[in-house]
Amino acid sequence: MGNIRTSFVKRLAKELIETHKGVFTTDFEENKKLVQEYSTVSTKHLRNKIAGYVTRLVRIEQTQE
Repeated sequence: MGNIRTSFVKRLAKELIETHKGVFTTDFEENKKLVQEYSTVSTKHLRNKIAGYVTRLVRIEQTQE
């Protein structure tokens, strides 16, 4: 079974990837720091959810190329 993410997490992750092209990597730890820097997320739990989804989207994008 996969994870179910809220539309807020998905929307914010996609916006971050679009506005900061080429910054995010497939490394979750690096993406956590970047999400903290580029967004105004208030909680660690939410930051980690967004960073995880960003990491997943970047990996999917790289495999399609």
